[in-house]
Amino acid sequence: MDLFLQQTLAGISNGAIYAALALALVMIFNTTGHINFAQGEMALLGTYIAWTLLAAGLPYWLAFVITVVAAFIFGVSVDRLVIRRFRNAPHLALVVVFVGLLLAFNATAGWIWGFTIKDFPSPVSGLSTGTILIGAHSLFAILVSLGLLSLLFLFFRFTLLGLAMRAAARNPASARLLGIRVERMLALGWGLASILGTVAGLLIAPVTYLEPGMMMSVLLYAFASAMLGGMNSPGGAVLGGLLFGVLENLAGTYLIGNDLKLSFALAVVVTVLVIRPNGLFGRPDVKRV
Repeated sequence: MDLFLQQTLAGISNGAIYAALALALVMIFNTTGHINFAQGEMALLGTYIAWTLLAAGLPYWLAFVITVVAAFIFGVSVDRLVIRRFRNAPHLALVVVFVGLLLAFNATAGWIWGFTIKDFPSPVSGLSTGTILIGAHSLFAILVSLGLLSLLFLFFRFTLLGLAMRAAARNPASARLLGIRVERMLALGWGLASILGTVAGLLIAPVTYLEPGMMMSVLLYAFASAMLGGMNSPGGAVLGGLLFGVLENLAGTYLIGNDLKLSFALAVVVTVLVIRPNGLFGRPDVKRV
């Protein structure tokens, strides 16, 4: 029973991280209609920036704030300099753009920081939770992810700027008629998605390692989480991330082993597409013709 509880709590910890990255994928999907395959590599660059600041001697939380600001600027810049030029391009063209960004960002990380594995510190590495069921960093990851996601929910639900962003993503033409600067709102969405991805990278790096391929598997897990919850449901992405984290951890412990976790994620994606393409909490995409 202790092993089951331990693996369940560890799954919730991983799921909270997947939920942050899944929510970033959902935000971009709702604004562009496409999966941002470069979301993980954008998070990777942000994590490397944080590592550089920490290696220079900055305190963790100061490095965290600077990294979050840099991630926001980076996300806005990607939208302004690249994505905006392909806003009305065919679907396949945007897929190629996202794959190209993935390869470019990954190569840039390797070119600047090298391909050697680097240790990434945790701000709670010296703390103890007083229990063997969950480590300090796992508990920290759960609290940070859920706190960040709660703030994001309040932002979109109760602020004028959040409502304007939702309107711009849902119906750009109507939003323009209401005086909303749609392009500015979409760029802001890219900035927030970049922050979410970077926070996920900062939380996962102390658990695994920091190197250019770090986010590849995490992006797949986040994609499976978003598919499970629903690509058009931000709340579903969060619940899907938590659910997938638990299922993945329990399956790896009792059924398939840790070596087949990537295969389990792919199996979840295929199963969802076959049985319920909109996810557990997504809504059908109905269009008038």
